[in-house]
Amino acid sequence: MANGGLVALAGMLSEYFGATEGAPLEMNKEAYSYSWMIIYGIIALMLVLLGIYHIKMLPSTQVPVSSAERKTVAEVGRELVAVIRNFFTKKHIIYYIFFIILYRLGEGFIMKVAPLFLRSSREVGGLGLTTTEIGTLVGIFGSAAFVLGSLLAGFYVSKFGLKKTLFSLCCIFNLPFIAYTFLAIVRPDNLYLVGTCITMEYFGYGFGFVGLTLFMMQQIAPGKYQMSHYAFASAIMNLGVMLPGMASGYLSDLLGYRDFFIYVLLATIPAFLITYFIPFTHDDSKK
Repeated sequence: MANGGLVALAGMLSEYFGATEGAPLEMNKEAYSYSWMIIYGIIALMLVLLGIYHIKMLPSTQVPVSSAERKTVAEVGRELVAVIRNFFTKKHIIYYIFFIILYRLGEGFIMKVAPLFLRSSREVGGLGLTTTEIGTLVGIFGSAAFVLGSLLAGFYVSKFGLKKTLFSLCCIFNLPFIAYTFLAIVRPDNLYLVGTCITMEYFGYGFGFVGLTLFMMQQIAPGKYQMSHYAFASAIMNLGVMLPGMASGYLSDLLGYRDFFIYVLLATIPAFLITYFIPFTHDDSKK
């Protein structure tokens, strides 16, 4: 809803308030300000209503902790140290940390730059799409493709097991980045072709991301502190997206969109190598 419907609505509202596509930002500043104020107002109202709904509907199952069961700060600190120590002494954990960082390395580079590429004018190498077009293509068709890919990947892994499917999931996750390279080189005018490439990339994202999530659940998290260790793995995974994201803007400005997306394809090679040779600690045949 946020990436699709509301972004498309923002584009429609900006046109309603007098924004002109292709005009300098200063000319459209007031129209964009009004349109995004309305969008954020809608989001705020939605969150308030959801909060009220949750207060009424969510079950309250928490059991009060007696004074005798309450832990001191020192006890909590010792337990936290034990949780961290246990995580970093797991079998193959260093390999696994590099795996969950490198698996999404290409995505980390593309995530921040792709919307700018779609929005930027053709004079600077972008596609020059409108806000409404981006909201429709990315938010509606892209999101639908993501959900479909995730569902199909669940069936795929459940049938063949994660160990047999992980490398193919990595390929399906990273290879669709070719779509952005194609768009940056060819820069087609056909909106259907652009939409097809974006949809293909989001489908691969949804399909391949399941592999990483299940790997963290099945191979990294199991043990005494399963929930905490899954949270640690998720945090490291997000760090692997944030770090390349921090450098992506600088690199895209330095290289230009076409060479940047070619560079991203090269950055996916470590993910293929580390996934192909990754060892499994736990048997996944019955999961």
